[in-house]
Amino acid sequence: MESVKIMPCLDMKDGRVVKGVNFVDLKDAGDPVENATFYQQEGADELAMLDIAATLENRGNRLEWVRNVAAVITIPLTVGGGIGSLKDIEETLAAGADKVSINSAAVKNPALISQASAKFGSERIVVAVDARRNVEMPSGFELVVAGGTKPVGKDAIAWARECEELGAGTILPTSMDGDGTRAGYDLEFTRAIADAVSVPVIASGGAGTLEHFYDGVVKGGAQVLLAASVFHFRTFRICEVKEYLLSRGLTMK
Repeated sequence: MESVKIMPCLDMKDGRVVKGVNFVDLKDAGDPVENATFYQQEGADELAMLDIAATLENRGNRLEWVRNVAAVITIPLTVGGGIGSLKDIEETLAAGADKVSINSAAVKNPALISQASAKFGSERIVVAVDARRNVEMPSGFELVVAGGTKPVGKDAIAWARECEELGAGTILPTSMDGDGTRAGYDLEFTRAIADAVSVPVIASGGAGTLEHFYDGVVKGGAQVLLAASVFHFRTFRICEVKEYLLSRGLTMK
């Protein structure tokens, strides 16, 4: 089994890190630069920074936030939210991101994935796949966009497979049913994606206990474990998570 990475996530709104439940009831979780500095010191392997309001507010990502965070860390930074064109991707990478995460724009224009991976390299292109349970879909999961607010009428697992074929280097599945609840990653959804693609999968949404992290790898099939609330509100330190996973036989980066 390849080594597992820990990836704290900064959900951004109005220049601050925020965290809610199912993307609403947002609480302030501090300054992004302070958070990024702290997480690097704590042993994070990568960092994610998602502008959660960009698509809903119909604007691009705030590049100054990216520059400020990129300036204080050396670990890989993945930036998402409001990235809708090759120009947006280019500007985000130029601002210091190592990878970009695209979601709504890729659903609207799947060719963006193949164009972006051809131009910048597939290893820099992450496609976020947000879903909710819907029994009418073949897999039981329907793709949603715009911060989980709009169902698309498309099967989320089939879409993940298509994203890989188009050149996505990583898939980031988030179950809207689990986000921020601390009830654990949606293992059924994560595993369905991991089984459908051969690129790395980032488990996301709902980590609340040390066991949840372990299950994300062993039951969910993820290589990267993303979490926000448990790190922002200091439920666990990153070193605690890593020590626990090592004690259970996983290989850490």
